[in-house]
Amino acid sequence: MDNTFSSYKIDDRSLIAFIKREIHNLALHIGFTPHRAAETDIIVAELTSNLIKYANGGELLYRANLEDEHNVIEMYCLDKGVGFENLSKIMNDGYSSSNTLGHGLGSIKRLSNDFQIYSMKNWGCVQYIKIYEKADFVLPALQSGLNYSAIAVNYPGETTCGDGYHIKISKRGFQIFFGDGLGHGENANEAVQLAIKAFKQSIEVEPSEIIRDIHTKVKKSRGLVATIAVVDFNSEVWKICGVGNISTRIYDGMENKTYTPYNGIIGHNIPRTLNATTVPYKKHQIIVMHSDGLRTRWNLNDMTSIFKQHPGIIASALYKENLRGTDDASILVGKIM
Repeated sequence: MDNTFSSYKIDDRSLIAFIKREIHNLALHIGFTPHRAAETDIIVAELTSNLIKYANGGELLYRANLEDEHNVIEMYCLDKGVGFENLSKIMNDGYSSSNTLGHGLGSIKRLSNDFQIYSMKNWGCVQYIKIYEKADFVLPALQSGLNYSAIAVNYPGETTCGDGYHIKISKRGFQIFFGDGLGHGENANEAVQLAIKAFKQSIEVEPSEIIRDIHTKVKKSRGLVATIAVVDFNSEVWKICGVGNISTRIYDGMENKTYTPYNGIIGHNIPRTLNATTVPYKKHQIIVMHSDGLRTRWNLNDMTSIFKQHPGIIASALYKENLRGTDDASILVGKIM
């Protein structure tokens, strides 16, 4: 298992059976019972058929993951349809806009362990679904610190992703690595995986020194761009340092600031002087980090009530609106609880 989502553009009903079978086999492969895999089938069928019926198509992202020794399938469903005006109404069983039984979204909510949905009129809809191998698994209560979600998708036609991220959490604080290997494909993936390995092994606490650690250990690779964001709970500050075009933005209430990285390529040439930007660390902040597979001219303030949404909803909404389609694309959104 890795961090990468598989992506399917859903624009024809004939694709539904194929995708449902693929995710069904994936569920069985990671240890779902046949009954739980069949419940996953229902979720996939509802999501994909709704894309065809109501949104003239869309995109389905999915992956298998391992969380605290629990097998899980995660899915995002994205569309640019007419959207919904009253989400609470459409979640009720029996509601339908097309003379059907109206059990679709209610079924998804019942059969999944976590279901999040966000929509605006004439904007479309994003849905986030998490399905654990045990239907009765209860999600743990959110702890103080970082609550995050991330999406990473290969460049079309590639089997590996050149983007990558990793988070280290301790009692002292946490460290975020977010990187993009040059280009895409196997060589880019090799560079970012070497960087993640170096990041995991580094004992440094300053982001600039972590970057120097990584730089020395990826010199035989194609190289990469990356940003490190570090939080120390005691001093209550962020320290952010990056080399290359990873976009990093922190929202503090309605205000936001973008952090400019240094020019260079980690593994090839980095500046002699690297200084971290220091920012106060506060509850309810939102950090967004993404690769150049997404456009940078976006503003969360343009989306109604997006700040109170799950990190996965925020990440998928930005992905939906800003995907370039010319490179690997990845985005990480963290909320401070």
